[in-house]
Amino acid sequence: MIWRFVARRTATMVVTCLVASVAVYSALFISPGDPATLLIGGGKPPSPTLLAEIHRQYHLDDPFLQGYWRWLSGMLHGDAGQSLTYHDAVSRLLADRIGNTAFLVGYAAVLIIVPGVALGTVAALRGGLGDTVVTVVTTALMAVPTFVMSVLLIWWLSVGWGWFPAYGAGTGLGGRLEHLTLPAIALATAWLAYVAQVTRSAVRTELASEHVQTARSRGVPERFVVRKHVLRNASGPIFSVSGVAVAGLVAGCAVVEQAFGINGIGALLVQSAAKQDLAVVQALAVLSVVVFVTVNTVVDVVTAALDHRVSLEDTA
Repeated sequence: MIWRFVARRTATMVVTCLVASVAVYSALFISPGDPATLLIGGGKPPSPTLLAEIHRQYHLDDPFLQGYWRWLSGMLHGDAGQSLTYHDAVSRLLADRIGNTAFLVGYAAVLIIVPGVALGTVAALRGGLGDTVVTVVTTALMAVPTFVMSVLLIWWLSVGWGWFPAYGAGTGLGGRLEHLTLPAIALATAWLAYVAQVTRSAVRTELASEHVQTARSRGVPERFVVRKHVLRNASGPIFSVSGVAVAGLVAGCAVVEQAFGINGIGALLVQSAAKQDLAVVQALAVLSVVVFVTVNTVVDVVTAALDHRVSLEDTA
């Protein structure tokens, strides 16, 4: 049963990625403007001969189906084409920058899951003033955009207090932790608050469930009830929303990397889109979709395995 569910989810993931690749390539194929003119630069009209040569070299005049198949085949073999702006292979540009983005996303994911689940669980179990404070604070944090949080952190903890650097990704483990702390906090804050809210709601729902009340009436120790019945049954929705939060970090990286001057793939996407560097934009857009879909597929499978109440047939 579980293997059929995994196979169906994997097939759905592959189809989704293919459809997304067609959508991304189509959007950039019909976009106005000629990237070759940006490559040449200068104030004078470009030579038609030079334009034709650039179009031939970078396959800018290929028909849609031919161009899409050539691009998709290259992507599947690790060749995402050549960058018009950087005059380098797109795969090499990504390899030079993906480490910074991966470290930032991983750091932010830890900041989301650990405090978010802990705050939500404590708020639900303790109730009272603590529950009210957590609810009010997390609701407020969810309303703060990432770029606003980035500016506030730079102004407060970097410029004002001088605790953390405000620019770059650093080198080595210590340097990266120091440089990426503020970006990770800015990236994680809204999602942390959301995970805390969902965790609180899931735990409170389980606390009010019939089987928990039955266990308490039979004299089962409270810590056993919480661990065995409440947290275990609440782990499904908590893991699900945590997975969605981690997948969503990929989209938020662009804003944070631009704000903190981090040389990552998010900043590369923004810069390449501004310069109409189609090969880079296509590769990064498809990579983002693949990461998001893959993470969500893994989350669906693990959630189904954790929560016995989830029907493998109904969720397929």
